[in-house]
Amino acid sequence: MQKICVVGLGYIGLPTAAVFARAGFDIVGVDVNKQVVERLNKGEIIIEEVGLPEVVKEVVDAGKLRASLEPEAADVFIISVPTPIHEDCTANVEYVRSATKAVVPHLEKGNVIIVESTIPPRTMDDVVAPIIREAGFDPEKDVYLAHCPERVLPGRILIELVENTRIVGGLTKEATTKAADVYRQVVTGEVLETEAVTAEMSKLMENTFRDVNIALANELTKIAARLGVDAHKVIELANRHPRVNIHQPGPGVGGHCLAVDPYFIVEKAPEEALMIQLSRDINNSMPDFVIEQIIKLTAELKEPRIALFGLTYKGNIDDVRESPAIEIVEKVLANPRFDVRVHDPHVRNEQVPFPLSSFEEAITDANLIVILTDHNEFKALDPQALIAKMDTSVIFDTKNCSGLEQEAALTVHRIGDLTNLQAIHVNKPINN
Repeated sequence: MQKICVVGLGYIGLPTAAVFARAGFDIVGVDVNKQVVERLNKGEIIIEEVGLPEVVKEVVDAGKLRASLEPEAADVFIISVPTPIHEDCTANVEYVRSATKAVVPHLEKGNVIIVESTIPPRTMDDVVAPIIREAGFDPEKDVYLAHCPERVLPGRILIELVENTRIVGGLTKEATTKAADVYRQVVTGEVLETEAVTAEMSKLMENTFRDVNIALANELTKIAARLGVDAHKVIELANRHPRVNIHQPGPGVGGHCLAVDPYFIVEKAPEEALMIQLSRDINNSMPDFVIEQIIKLTAELKEPRIALFGLTYKGNIDDVRESPAIEIVEKVLANPRFDVRVHDPHVRNEQVPFPLSSFEEAITDANLIVILTDHNEFKALDPQALIAKMDTSVIFDTKNCSGLEQEAALTVHRIGDLTNLQAIHVNKPINN
């Protein structure tokens, strides 16, 4: 069985290492974070993903997975490191560059090098291949370079790494086949072979498609607010058409894919990617739209206490990367008029630069709860518990997930239905 060196033990690299280890491969996982390495060698992890703690403990105890701060010789190298964006929204491929340089001293002819990180088109040709060439290897003959983008949903990663179709694009046809054969040993879904640049572009377009469609829903929400229409009802009825599937609006788009990947296309073709850029602008505007509604709701209150529920970019995970909720929280905290409590049952204090509160602390004497993430805990809120603890029982649900019904003692506003939005009135008016 081949030995695989996985560089980057984050939300994708660690599950990938675990899946290959469970299949019998000898895996060394590499990360620059000493805590990650030490915890993994004890069979422990610091990220939240369904089923992953059990699998990691199993393969570490079996001696199939261990962690290191440095790469080492292997048959296959899988690079799964972040590709964030710079302030100008261009791709930062320095982690990919550094990871490639780190494995170079351990390369031998015949090795397979696979980049799973999401990357701009031509990164394999223009960034990875030159590093290999500079090290004295011919990237088209001596080693096999390929890109195989991850395509998984948080909360289902261990399932989808195995069952989903994988796209493998090599620098050469032989590299494509060599890399595809690696995945065929663990993947039950199809493994499709193509060229590197096509694989790079396909991944970006998958997420761009979703980003553009979410932008349409978010734009509809703004239009509906101006016209006094319930966007949620509009979407529900429009989607009864057999060829229409409008996405749901929300407080913005987050995560390491949807909020980032479209920029990789815009960077390479700015004059052509007009719709893609506009969609990014619309989705980036949603945190301010949410804050506008918070200001309207609390306009009559002197020192409103606000409970902000949820920090992750999607429900039931602990991933706060690029989360619009973080931007909203930071801007609300910056307003000296607001008394703010932040609660997320899936996020640890060390993940964010502001204090977190318990559920009880957050709702006690609150004037407004703003739901920013669709965690299961927020889908099952007890209205009577809220009414009993809150000063004024008003909910602003930006994810349309709470299931709370409007009643005499409870006012519920949803992001797509702001037709009856009015300022909260209590005994502490702002002019006092």
